[in-house]
Amino acid sequence: MPELPEVETVRRGLAAAMAGARIEEVELRRADLRFPFSRDFAKRLAGRKVEALQRRAKYILAKLDDGHILVLHLGMSGSIRIENAKKAETPGAFHYGRAKDAAHDHVVFHLSNGKIIIYNDPRRFGFMQIIRAEELAAHPLFRQLGIEPLGEDLNAKSLARLFAGRKAPLKSALVDQRLIAGLGNIYACEALYRARLSPRRAAGSIARKDGSPTERAERLVKAIREVLEEALAAGGSSLRDHRQTNGELGYFQHKFRVYDREGLPCPDCAGKVKRIVQSGRATFFCPACQK
Repeated sequence: MPELPEVETVRRGLAAAMAGARIEEVELRRADLRFPFSRDFAKRLAGRKVEALQRRAKYILAKLDDGHILVLHLGMSGSIRIENAKKAETPGAFHYGRAKDAAHDHVVFHLSNGKIIIYNDPRRFGFMQIIRAEELAAHPLFRQLGIEPLGEDLNAKSLARLFAGRKAPLKSALVDQRLIAGLGNIYACEALYRARLSPRRAAGSIARKDGSPTERAERLVKAIREVLEEALAAGGSSLRDHRQTNGELGYFQHKFRVYDREGLPCPDCAGKVKRIVQSGRATFFCPACQK
């Protein structure tokens, strides 16, 4: 599943193409993705101007001029490409070949500026919904989401308050979307490695008894921000099906220090990267230098 840097990369690409444009037509080439489309989905979007593209956790939010929000989630394999109405192209050199099976082009947006936005999703775990802007925060998709890992709300004090007293493993707490929204498996592993913290240690161990942050909390917040910002600068990690909106791959995967490197030497010590399973997800870490 695309993680926060990948989703933010897609959002930025969409913002350049969609913000300020009007949606002239929406083609639905099937009745559903992960969920069925509302009966009037295409009709409600036709003629609407896109005022802005935002993100909340792993959701892309297109703010419309009628007070509604078009919510897009990429699911496991969803990707978006932008084409020109006069000439279809996906600029950029590919590191891996891009699937071009039009059978998976499920939703097509035709814009007033001549751009065509195509949503492709072979596994169909993504979805789109239209929600009133004032109802967004209370909507079931959003009401339990935690703080944004790149926002001002995440700091050592807030992280310590969230994790204080928790006996769950630190890695499991980091990927709990009710605590931190959008921080996924890959970047939790990488942040813990940079902070030199074991994914097995209790989440509450980064806070003192009074809930104030320890030095571990300071290191972890710094590592979270650094790894996400570096991934954004690289255009996302582009694991499996993910691509940027212009068809190019992100290249942060070449900078992974522990993720998906089981059995390989630790970049910073004589240890070897180990893989364990936590909460049903693979965790990669160096037992020698992460304590």
